[in-house]
Amino acid sequence: MKIVPASAADIAPVAALWHDGWHEAHAAIVPPELVALRVPAEFQDRTAAHIGQTHVGLIDGELVGFVTVEDDEIYQLFVAPAARGTGAARALIVHGEGLIAKHHDRAWLACTVGNSRAAHFYQKSGWTLAGEEDLLVETGDGPFPVRVWRYEKALK
Repeated sequence: MKIVPASAADIAPVAALWHDGWHEAHAAIVPPELVALRVPAEFQDRTAAHIGQTHVGLIDGELVGFVTVEDDEIYQLFVAPAARGTGAARALIVHGEGLIAKHHDRAWLACTVGNSRAAHFYQKSGWTLAGEEDLLVETGDGPFPVRVWRYEKALK
């Protein structure tokens, strides 16, 4: 898998992957009010706003996942269903950790409480559960509180 910085041409496919992956992982574990806000246009706008911090994973030129890093946070990490189990998620999180390690000794990420599949992956990748907290997530209607598990990892 090749990992490269995302470009404007990646906005639509990243937004589609993010939308589908978010709904698969979160729709059953977050309030219905948040699910109603998570429409394709919102993911398109959010992807465009964060494209400069996003790197995409490509296999044979096809998008299979992405990681978005904001300061010391793995802000988003999603992998297409067809690429799960291939090592794509592991490569993307390691790539994100490397980007953060250039400026920080520790990284963190938020995992929605109840997203056990993701939590298991983070723990398997060396991340430690630091606690549970309410996080205000971005929406087109403004911040929305979501209960998350905070994971942290020492990078140096």
